[in-house]
Amino acid sequence: MKALTWHGKHDVRVEDVPDPRIEESTDAVIRVTSTAICGSDLHLYEVLGPYLKAGDVLGHEPMGVVEEVGPGVTRLKPGDRVVVPFNISCDSCWMCDRQLYAQCETTQVTSQGKGAALFGYTSLYGSVPGGQAEYLRVPQAQFGPIKVPETGPDERWLYLSDILPTAWQAVKYADTPPGGTLAVFGLGPVGQFSARIGRHLGAGRVIGLDLVPERLEMARRHGIEVLDVSELEDVPGALIDLVDGRGPDAVIDAVGMEAHGGPLGKVAQAAAGLLPDKLAQTMTDKAGVDRLVVLHAALKAVRRGGTVSVSGVYGGEQDPMPLVEMFDRGVQLRMGQCHVKRWVDEIMPLLAGGDHPLGVEDLRTHRLPLAQAPQAYEMFQKKRDGCVKVVLEP
Repeated sequence: MKALTWHGKHDVRVEDVPDPRIEESTDAVIRVTSTAICGSDLHLYEVLGPYLKAGDVLGHEPMGVVEEVGPGVTRLKPGDRVVVPFNISCDSCWMCDRQLYAQCETTQVTSQGKGAALFGYTSLYGSVPGGQAEYLRVPQAQFGPIKVPETGPDERWLYLSDILPTAWQAVKYADTPPGGTLAVFGLGPVGQFSARIGRHLGAGRVIGLDLVPERLEMARRHGIEVLDVSELEDVPGALIDLVDGRGPDAVIDAVGMEAHGGPLGKVAQAAAGLLPDKLAQTMTDKAGVDRLVVLHAALKAVRRGGTVSVSGVYGGEQDPMPLVEMFDRGVQLRMGQCHVKRWVDEIMPLLAGGDHPLGVEDLRTHRLPLAQAPQAYEMFQKKRDGCVKVVLEP
């Protein structure tokens, strides 16, 4: 089959790889019909390369049609249309019993000290072949895949794989009081959905911050108040002034480790990338730092007693934090990988109904064949051609 494989920094290729097959009784194999590029995939394209090996298949936002199931999978049958969550969980361990699916003890990558295995996401998370491919083996298929209706375009359902429940969790963790103000740093795909979900769940005011014109315009289309951070000298100060001199009740950081700005963090990440993989891994594991300009801005902008919810991915071990200010101001901080299936039952009625309050079909800006995935990665990373979200078609 054809699949997108990693070969080095800024070097991904569509190649022939072996077809997946049933290996465990709880496996399924799906034929992929749509698979998206996630902002987290761009970390693999850049700073997380030391944790990949040439030929690794990328991608963790797939959906498709079930081709085959193992004997331990009774809830699916060939022909079912499914979305595959990016994290792999069993539904029967101690963590899954508490709906902490991203920490599943059955698939935890304990050798790396990490949580549940993820599709297409480095040796840190199990080196599981990903979904930017024609076919995908799905472990723990007795629980993971989400059955969706036969009707409606793929893009109505596709984002259940990751970014829609990730945004839902970010908003839930932000815990904006009814009628309160929510600010969203970063209007990429997760930020777009976070802003829309915030409005839907009762925030009186939602303010989105970014510097990419197409992202700002998309948010405006959905009734979001926007700020172009390239026009602001003091982003936290501007937000505080804009919201009663106190700041927003809650702030979501939907950016993560590769934020614009943060030159020292960028230099450290680049330096690690120049080392041999083993040394780079050691440096990152023991002394890694992130570009923290957005996280620090979120912590400084939120009102006293407010909450900062982090959905953007961070990977540093030695990140400096303004703890004295966080403590003095009573800031609450919540974060973590999304527990996808925890939120699906709440989200599904919003996709299946006729009013589509989250506007999920207004996110994808580019739909391209899998063969053009290398060009799509470059376009997405460099934010060219108005690119907000790319969906690939195998």
